[in-house]
Amino acid sequence: MERPQTRRTPLSGGVEKRMSKSRSYRLSLRSCVSSRLGLTPGWTTRRLNSKRKAPKSQNITNQVSPDHLALLVKHEWQLSYVSPLYHFRHTQLKSYARQLSAFIAAEKQQGLAVEVGIQDSFKVSFSGVQGLAVADDDPETVLIQVHTKPVFAQQDDPLKLVWSGWLTCCNGSPEYLHSLPKDFTCLPLFGSSGAQNLTSLVKSWFQKNFDCSFGPLEINHTSLEWLVALWTNCNTETNIQNLKMLWTLPVEPPLQVTYVVEGNDAWDLWSSLQQRSEGDGGEEAGWIGIEEVTAFMQGLKNHFYRHFRLELSAGNLSQVSTSLGSAKCNGKIKVSNSRYMITTLTLLTECALLKMPV
Repeated sequence: MERPQTRRTPLSGGVEKRMSKSRSYRLSLRSCVSSRLGLTPGWTTRRLNSKRKAPKSQNITNQVSPDHLALLVKHEWQLSYVSPLYHFRHTQLKSYARQLSAFIAAEKQQGLAVEVGIQDSFKVSFSGVQGLAVADDDPETVLIQVHTKPVFAQQDDPLKLVWSGWLTCCNGSPEYLHSLPKDFTCLPLFGSSGAQNLTSLVKSWFQKNFDCSFGPLEINHTSLEWLVALWTNCNTETNIQNLKMLWTLPVEPPLQVTYVVEGNDAWDLWSSLQQRSEGDGGEEAGWIGIEEVTAFMQGLKNHFYRHFRLELSAGNLSQVSTSLGSAKCNGKIKVSNSRYMITTLTLLTECALLKMPV
């Protein structure tokens, strides 16, 4: 295992003020809890699944458009959760594109849209992404792209992509999806990449047209630990190279610890724990339980403590990355290998559903 690195950061750098909810968000949230949705707050008491299927390499290049796949693995995405969309229809995507284009243009004329460089007009496209709907109840993923053409561009110059976003439901909970009235479409996981002002405009348009609400989707400590285990489990099929973790310890000023473990070393620890679990009559083959995840993380922390006498359990895991992707506690995610995209999106869809306000 490589020697971990430590660095101290100013106290102010580790604190973020939580933005208060806008008036439109509160109104949308209130309407979403109305009687026509017919759901109860009890759903929010659920927790992450205590076990899940071990990830397997999946070649989705034959199912997903190469252009869509290239875009999805190219960017780092800022995640949000989205409540169910009222009267959203996949058959109306071209109409939605025209409406959103007009909405952005109107906001721009009123001076409400911050300029993205110097542009003359925006063009929006909505596309259905086939191949990411795994379960029978999963609605098709929707990809949104915003292009623009500079004022002084030649007529034949291509449009420039300035913003991308998508809504998906990957292996969504059948219990929750079946509880929704037929007028609602559940695409709970929203990812965006591009100018923040355009993200705000797209969210505002969705809220006004589909009576939904958006909220930040942080990736908590437990979810990051799950990603550590799931990605490490892929090492035999795809070399994860290094397992890199960033821990934040509650001291003043906050101490950030970068902990890098070679992929094969991480796999040796992980496989030994799985063999022990199976020998003790633990999780059945092909499944991973939270007990294995907890034991794996404790093994990594024990190794660190033996060498540096620093207890990582006193802090929080705030970032994890391998050659398969990266995830941060502030809700930023990047999937670098499409073969394990379904595994990652399944976990994130579950996180988004658990954030539903109803």
